[in-house]
Amino acid sequence: MNDRLEKHLRESAGFIDALLASAEQSDASALAIRRQAEVPESTQKFIAQFSTPLPPATQKLIDDFVESGTQLAQLTDSIIKTHFGSALLDFGLARDTAYLENAKAKYLGKAGAVTELLKGMAQLSPEEKKTRGAEINRAKDAIEVALKVRRESLAAQALNKQLAAESIDVTLPGRGRGVGGIHPVIKTWQRCEEIFGSIGFDVADGPEIEADWYNFTALNNPPNHPARSMQDTFYVDMNGTDGLPLLLRTHTSPMQVRYAKMHANDLSSKGTPIKVIAPGRTYRVDSDATHSPMFHQIEGLWIDENISFADLKGVYTDFLRRFFETDALQVRFRPSYFPFTEPSAEIDMKFDSGPLKGRWLEISGSGQVHPSVVKNFGLDPERFIGFAFGSGLERLTMLKHGIGDLRLFFEGDLRFLKQFA
Repeated sequence: MNDRLEKHLRESAGFIDALLASAEQSDASALAIRRQAEVPESTQKFIAQFSTPLPPATQKLIDDFVESGTQLAQLTDSIIKTHFGSALLDFGLARDTAYLENAKAKYLGKAGAVTELLKGMAQLSPEEKKTRGAEINRAKDAIEVALKVRRESLAAQALNKQLAAESIDVTLPGRGRGVGGIHPVIKTWQRCEEIFGSIGFDVADGPEIEADWYNFTALNNPPNHPARSMQDTFYVDMNGTDGLPLLLRTHTSPMQVRYAKMHANDLSSKGTPIKVIAPGRTYRVDSDATHSPMFHQIEGLWIDENISFADLKGVYTDFLRRFFETDALQVRFRPSYFPFTEPSAEIDMKFDSGPLKGRWLEISGSGQVHPSVVKNFGLDPERFIGFAFGSGLERLTMLKHGIGDLRLFFEGDLRFLKQFA
């Protein structure tokens, strides 16, 4: 039935548009719809009559459509036929998808007219349920087919409108070769390196496919930590030298471990402090408007004999003011928990002016490096102490430029990217 009804609705599209045009010009209380287009002959044999009177507006709409045939001849219940006619009219009047979806909910939603009819069958006898249920389902199928046809019609209209608006004038002169630019996230990356480099921090880079020990164990993550599960971490189908699966690093902290182990002797014997930032790509099983499976982080580490939270606050506050190019911001450290720092703190900032004025915004995690982690660096935790922090480069970029959706960075839309060229 549905295939034949869909064919009929498609063939009668011009006829329905004519009926709707006539309806829009008529008084709503006395709707007079007249045929204004020739209906294909192949659609004349579907239905011949409806026996129960309907309200005038719906009755005329259905009668005219029935004359061309719809395969609903079995419908005898006036309420069911009324809902079908009303749905057909509402779908036809839809000039955009929002209106059409609202019309769909009116008839097929949880509290829709057809759904209410189905709920009302509970009071009927078994024989009445069989007859009335068949009619309701027949009307429901027809409404769904009409909805499908109208959706496709609106989509085609929208596409034609878009194509017309984006048509190319082939008589125009050819376009010159475009000039590339630096991605906004990479600009943030470069600016961070510049700021921290100016106060003596090295830049470390390393593997994105990492060993379990560097990514988790060395950073004091216990074996049962949720971050080790496949729900949070991308694992590689290959084992490391320790026999454990390799993984895509979930942060750039492994580079802090690698760098600290390489320079531990310089700190112990020569007193050269470990000051390093590790910017780079990281990976986690997460995806929405503010998270991406691949994203960029910058993590910092400063280890020496007399490094305190005061140093962390001074370094990071200075970084924020230089990065956002304003002194009109406040910074606070909020107690938190990370397995690789103790004590730990979330860093929040608040602008004193601009569109984000007055809102505390989470910007980074931080803390004093845990003694177990210092020991894994190859250093004596009784002698050496320091701080670490980690920030998302996309997060910094979004706050600096007022961008609300992280996914824009990865869609490759030149209209978006050219704003930062």
